[in-house]
Amino acid sequence: MKFKFSSVVMVACLAAMGLSAQAQSVKIGFMGTLSGPAGALGQDQYDAFMLGIEHLGGKLGGATVQVVKEDDQLKADLGVQLAQKLMERDKVDIITGVTFSNVMMAIHKPITDANVLLVGSNAGPSPLTGKGCHKNFFSTSWNNDSLHESMGQHATDTGYKKVYLLAPNYQAGKDALSGFKRMYKGSVIDEVYTTVNQPDYSAEIAQLQAAKPDAIYVFYPGGMGVNFVKQYQQAGLLGKLPMLSTSTVDGTTLPALKDIALGAVTGSPYSPDIDNPQNKKFVDDFKKKFNRVPSLYAAQSYDAAMLINAALVKTGGRADNRDTLRAALKSAEFKSVAGPFKFNTNQFPIRNFYRVDVAKDATGQAAFVNKGVVLKDHADAYFKECAL
Repeated sequence: MKFKFSSVVMVACLAAMGLSAQAQSVKIGFMGTLSGPAGALGQDQYDAFMLGIEHLGGKLGGATVQVVKEDDQLKADLGVQLAQKLMERDKVDIITGVTFSNVMMAIHKPITDANVLLVGSNAGPSPLTGKGCHKNFFSTSWNNDSLHESMGQHATDTGYKKVYLLAPNYQAGKDALSGFKRMYKGSVIDEVYTTVNQPDYSAEIAQLQAAKPDAIYVFYPGGMGVNFVKQYQQAGLLGKLPMLSTSTVDGTTLPALKDIALGAVTGSPYSPDIDNPQNKKFVDDFKKKFNRVPSLYAAQSYDAAMLINAALVKTGGRADNRDTLRAALKSAEFKSVAGPFKFNTNQFPIRNFYRVDVAKDATGQAAFVNKGVVLKDHADAYFKECAL
C-alpha cells in the first residue's frame, strides 16, 4: 500500500512538472506584409519584434517563445487563410503584427471570435476602434485617423488656407484623409484616391499643380511613397510646393529617397532621435543588427514585444488562460521607445504625435529630426463609441 501511494505521488509530481513546463512556453503567430512594394514595412515589424525578444534574453515573461512567421502579401483573403492556419494548426496563443488595414479588417473577426488574442503593431482601422472594438484586440500603434490628425493640426497652425489631398483607395487611405480633415480648418481643394500600389502619379501631380494649393498632404506607404516623392521632385515641386505627409517618407522609404526627401515635413508617433534610454538602445542595436534606421513600424512592433513580455510577467509566463492573459495585457506597463504610452478604454494607445522633418544629420546624411510634439497625450476620435 505504501509503494502504491508513493507511485501515485510520483506520477502526480511528474504530471505537475510536465504541466508546469508546458505552461512556461508561449507560441506567437507573426503576420505581416513581407513581400511586394510594401514588404519593407512588415519586415521592419518582424525584425524589431525579434530584436525585442532578443533584448529580453530570448524569452517573454520568463517563458520560452516560438514565433511562427507568415506573409499575407497584402491580400485580405490570404490573411484569413493564414490566421486560420496559425490558430487551428499552429495553436498560437497570440497573433501580432498586421501591416495593412485591409488585411486587419478581414482577419480581426475570425481571430477575436476564436478567443485568440490579437496584438496589432501597425494597422488600426477606425471601425475597430469604436463600435467594432473587441476585448481580444490590443494595439501598440494608433487609430488610422489619429496618425494623420497631427498634420491636419500642423497645416492649420502653419496657416495654409488651401490644401490638396491624395491617398490610395483602401480603408487606411480613407481614414488618413478623414483624420487630416478633422484637424484642418482651411479649405480642401480636392481629395484624390488612387489605386493601391499604383506606380505612376504623373497625371495626379499635373492636376494638383494646376489646382494651385498652398500645400499638399499625401499618404503613400512603402513603394508607393518612393514613387510619388521621386515623381514630385522630378516635376520640380519638392521644396516649392510644401508636401506634408505621414507614412510616406519614413524609415522604410528614406533609404531609397535619401536627399530627394530633404525638407519633407511628416507627422509621426515616433522619431529615431526621441531621447529616452529604451529608444537609444533600440535604435543603436537595430542599426547594428540590420544596418538601417528603425521606422515607426519597427518601433511599434518592438513595443508589442515589450507589452506581451510585461503581460506574461504578470501571469508568471502562462498563456493558457485567456481571461488572465487578457487582463494582464490591459493592465501591463512598459516603457515605450516612442515616449508616454497608456491604453485608452478601447485598448488603443493614448500617445504623443510629433512633427518629424527630413534634414541632414551630423554626418551629412538625410535623417529624421524631431521638431516637437504636435498633439500631446492624444486619444482617437472613436473611443467613446467602444463598449469595453
